[in-house]
Amino acid sequence: MVATGLLAAAYLLQADFDRRREQFVKSGYMKKGKPSHHDEGFLIIGVAGLAGLVGARLYHVLETPRELVADPSMLISRFGFAWFGGFLGGFVALLFLARRFGIPVLEFMDLCSPAAAVGYAIGRIGCLLSGDGDYGVPTTLPWGMSFPNGVVPTIERVHPTPLYEFLVWLAIAAVLWYMGKKAAVGARPAGEIFSYYLMLTGVARFLIEFIRINPRSFFGLSNAQTASLVSMVLGVLLLWRIRSRLPVTKERDRIAQRAG
Repeated sequence: MVATGLLAAAYLLQADFDRRREQFVKSGYMKKGKPSHHDEGFLIIGVAGLAGLVGARLYHVLETPRELVADPSMLISRFGFAWFGGFLGGFVALLFLARRFGIPVLEFMDLCSPAAAVGYAIGRIGCLLSGDGDYGVPTTLPWGMSFPNGVVPTIERVHPTPLYEFLVWLAIAAVLWYMGKKAAVGARPAGEIFSYYLMLTGVARFLIEFIRINPRSFFGLSNAQTASLVSMVLGVLLLWRIRSRLPVTKERDRIAQRAG
């Protein structure tokens, strides 16, 4: 499912890249007709996806350093990937790729945000199918599920939180994709889509954690909730900075047009 998520994200990113291609050419980021093969999305997702998986795995095992010291094989286990670690690993890779493609970082992050949401959504179905402990607390709701043969088994009916995340992250991806339509014609400031990605995914994960079985640490919050708060704050600050500079940018553009 992780591989399926990466493939779907690559196709979506490629579609976003193609609809912005003319804008990138006009802005001077890309030469017209170059590169000849439209495969940027697959390269970006390939590199960022692998970096995200490494980051997710490292973050997960470093949350319990004593267990890692006792069993170093945890590093190569197929189970246990932390969302925030994946975000950090992918983010670092995207910074490198933005430089590689010559696209400003904020515009590049805008470009990748819908694809990141879709990839995460589909990857969560893998958690559901394996029953790896990402499910929620017991529930009597009709859609509750049990995982008697899961990696972390339970015979109680519990909240299928990976399924919740799948649906919510697809909705977030749809919102970001719609915002990208206006960004493709220059009607939205650079970084706005990425800031909404940080805020929306942060809020979604923060709320879902209340019915997850993750252990609590800071002030009764899970590590994922703490990371979600950081994501939300960064998103709000980034959006505030973008909006506060917008009038200055517009005035500068008017002056440039008059001078031209």
